[in-house]
Amino acid sequence: MVDNFGDIGICWRLSRQLAAEHGICVHLWVDDLPSFQRICPQIMPEMRQQTLFGVEILLWTEQDDAALFWQQLSPAAVVIEALACNIPVRYQQQMATQQPQPLWLNLEYLSAEPWVEGCHGLNSPQPQTGLDKYFFFPGFTDKTGGLLYERELQAKLDRFYHNKPAQQDFWQQLGIESADFPLKISMFAYSHSQFTDLLQQWQQLPHNVLCVIPQGELAQQLITQYSLLGEGKTLQLNSLSLKIMPFLAQPDYDLLLRACDLNFVRGEDSIIRAHWAGQPFVWQIYRQQENAHLVKLQAFLARYCQQMPAALASAVQQFYLAWNTEQELSHCWQELYPLLPEITAYNQLWRQQLLANGDLASNLVHFAKKKFIITPNFSQQ
Repeated sequence: MVDNFGDIGICWRLSRQLAAEHGICVHLWVDDLPSFQRICPQIMPEMRQQTLFGVEILLWTEQDDAALFWQQLSPAAVVIEALACNIPVRYQQQMATQQPQPLWLNLEYLSAEPWVEGCHGLNSPQPQTGLDKYFFFPGFTDKTGGLLYERELQAKLDRFYHNKPAQQDFWQQLGIESADFPLKISMFAYSHSQFTDLLQQWQQLPHNVLCVIPQGELAQQLITQYSLLGEGKTLQLNSLSLKIMPFLAQPDYDLLLRACDLNFVRGEDSIIRAHWAGQPFVWQIYRQQENAHLVKLQAFLARYCQQMPAALASAVQQFYLAWNTEQELSHCWQELYPLLPEITAYNQLWRQQLLANGDLASNLVHFAKKKFIITPNFSQQ
């Protein structure tokens, strides 16, 4: 597993759900425990092996790959190669000696591109081992593996949203008086050369605006730009309050998304959680050379905006495109902002469509059961 917040976020949520809701013994191999700790404070980076929430977490090092470490392990019944991670060759060789052979799944990145439906569940013969590797694609239709969501997630978020004292307590723990801000924005994003334009737009609104920004690339850009801004500090720019905050544990981040009126998210884990929050969201896809990420963006927008009224779809698409390139943001924001209530209403319908596809963890278990009789032993790398 690479040291990427979106990747570890996906793998940690999946591992916990497989253990908690399906009673499966999961071994999660991770190569960067300090990054993991930022979204799971209980992680102890100095420990090579630890168990949390029923999941056994193990450190994967370069020294292991160079030694005979993997050759000495007994492979799991189901091995998940997560998000462009490559299983060590020696472990593959061990898998090939087992009878019955393990089920090898390649958990792919999220995409709305049409070709994903045709590739989901297909096998890829691996001539070096004689094993088959099956592709498992998260996605937005019933012809994919669906999206991650826990069994009680919607009920939990709804209870929180309708419990105003609970919301106030949540904000106060972050050092914020929520009643002071009619518009609250969460901003988890990569840097953007035109971001100052957006800040100026928020300063001109006729009411107070809160924007909370976790540590990261964009936070560092703002700290460089505004010398008085730092972690835990709030910078006042007319009616706009900017606050840099540390990473939240995943359950708290879910609550933050539900409590905000607009969520900017990046990568994969946060966009999925933004769907379940039901609030307006803007997705910043991981940037690729020659704007290759825009193909993925257009595929998502085509599906997400398919049933929107034309004016709403146009405003959403224009802002998404500007946010995922380096275009000027002021005009796009002025078009989008009055439509936020309409987006909120639309997102309730969109969310119900996604929920009807089933959750990724359950779909993965069902897929494995069709291929093999599952023993309670998963390994995710």
